[in-house]
Amino acid sequence: MGSRSAIELLLLPVCLQDIRLGRPVDVLLDSEEWRVLGFVVLCGDESRRFLPYATADPREDQIAVSSALLLLDDVDFYRSRSRSLRARLGGTVESVRHELGVLRDLLIAPDGTVVTLMVDQDGALREVEPVGLRIEYVSTA
Repeated sequence: MGSRSAIELLLLPVCLQDIRLGRPVDVLLDSEEWRVLGFVVLCGDESRRFLPYATADPREDQIAVSSALLLLDDVDFYRSRSRSLRARLGGTVESVRHELGVLRDLLIAPDGTVVTLMVDQDGALREVEPVGLRIEYVSTA
């Protein structure tokens, strides 16, 4: 399977042998590189757990896991060492020279590399390579 939308992945259930364990509520990105570290998963018991991307198997209709033990308890540990996609959606994408638009989505390769940023430029969605870019979140409050 090719690149996948991060937003689409957030709509899929996390399942173990077709048993729904929870649903992803955020994608955590490496702090230094454009790479997915994993998902924050809201589990059936209302707890939040971290699912490393390397252990997940994104399929057409679910994110499959081979064991429930892959859902790790200490989400704050992983969140503190990463960047949250949810916190960056709607933020301004900037290059060294200028603003490129507003972040709407990411395209993720099967290996977890972010290959494309989907950026809204004056109402038109544009695909931008992430190399050398940063996302500045501007609070509207």
